[in-house]
Amino acid sequence: MDNVALIPARGGSKRIEKKNIKLFNGKPIIGWVIDAIKASKCFSKIIVSTDCKEIASVSETFGAKIPFLRPKNISDDFSGIIPVVRHAIEFFNEQKVALKTIAMIYPTAPFLSPRDLRAGMSLMHGTDFVVSVTSFNY
Repeated sequence: MDNVALIPARGGSKRIEKKNIKLFNGKPIIGWVIDAIKASKCFSKIIVSTDCKEIASVSETFGAKIPFLRPKNISDDFSGIIPVVRHAIEFFNEQKVALKTIAMIYPTAPFLSPRDLRAGMSLMHGTDFVVSVTSFNY
């Protein structure tokens, strides 16, 4: 059974187009996330769900897999994350891939650490999901 890291990386952001592959400190922002996922050693697969061939190509250079391009009907400004995750799970079910865990990790988290991923995965025992949160001054 696989632990899968799923990165939803849509190409059509209204504010910053293709923000997921914009350079941040010399590396595409999604590259920081993929590298953290790999370094955590928590996942047997790193999958990027995208509707953009350029994001797919950049993600692959960092070691992620793109087994499908995300359909347009779940790639617009009004699509929530649940249909995106459901689409990936259905894909794996059709491919007869047994999933133990699927972790949805946003592509715009360059400060994500392998330690935080390991801590989150350690909390998954006996629960259905884990969500990371932080507080703000306002």
